[in-house]
Amino acid sequence: MAQVEENYTEVSTFIIVGFPGLQLEYFHMMAWFLFILYVTTVVGNLVLVVIFALEHSLQKPMYIIMVSLALSDIGFTTVALPKLIARYWWNDASIGFYTCHFQRHMIHYFGSLNSLIMLTMAVDRYLAVIFPLRYPMLMSAPTMTILTVFSWLVAHVFPSTTSYVLTQISFCRSDQIIQAFCDTISLTALACGDKSYISSASYISAMFILLVPLGFVIYSYFCIIISVFHMTSGQGRRKTLSTCATQGCIISIYYVPRFFVYSSSKIPNINMTPGSQIATTFFYSFFPPVINPFVYCLRTKEIQAILSRWVQRLQVFQRKSNKTATVPKVT
Repeated sequence: MAQVEENYTEVSTFIIVGFPGLQLEYFHMMAWFLFILYVTTVVGNLVLVVIFALEHSLQKPMYIIMVSLALSDIGFTTVALPKLIARYWWNDASIGFYTCHFQRHMIHYFGSLNSLIMLTMAVDRYLAVIFPLRYPMLMSAPTMTILTVFSWLVAHVFPSTTSYVLTQISFCRSDQIIQAFCDTISLTALACGDKSYISSASYISAMFILLVPLGFVIYSYFCIIISVFHMTSGQGRRKTLSTCATQGCIISIYYVPRFFVYSSSKIPNINMTPGSQIATTFFYSFFPPVINPFVYCLRTKEIQAILSRWVQRLQVFQRKSNKTATVPKVT
């Protein structure tokens, strides 16, 4: 086990390096890119949450999952991006010791939560396709709400496996975090003494929360594909395959790069430079949250119909307002 040194550390603040090698003249361009990415992610996911809250017709298991994913994506980007934006906008790269540890915990918390949401999503799709007649009984809105709340609570377990030890050990090698945010791999690299316990615990935890849900996701999609080819309706077959293909791409983006980043130091012949590791982490961390609302919900006919109805109501309201404004006052 790692040697724990209570109330001692030689580092009171850390420095978020971000993207190594980025020239100073590109800092503001990067800041604007990150800011637009953050606003787009938050607004896109927030629109979905608002639609769900206002439209009672969407109180269904599938949309409960989508709202849970949207809230998780908003939380993740809010924890991770503002500090990185400040790093390039105002050249403010410092982050407090305990603030960094809080960010690390929440980064891995939302990562674990997303994996559990993917698992719940796979269970929902599996039941809907394999047991279509029994689906309303097997997966109701209250059942999905319970599963969602359970996922939000259990997700804290995985980052907590190393949280206490990381806050107590000594950091004396450097204060520079070669990453876009604080995470376990970057912090462990800066620790002094025996780091084998932290590395092993974090790796086992990461592989468990990644591979167990991924195993069921693969199994469910395998069963769904077999079931699809037995469908007599060609339109139903195309619709199901299209939905599964889209979701499968997002799931692949989530799981595959994460596996290589976490396993690069464990598996021979997998060597990732700091730059490629940061770029890969940035891709799988921030690309899915910005496109999830469009892939999962805003492209569905039900959501499109609701948005179209809202736009028509707004246009009617504007026409009435214009008519009221143009009516001459009688004196």
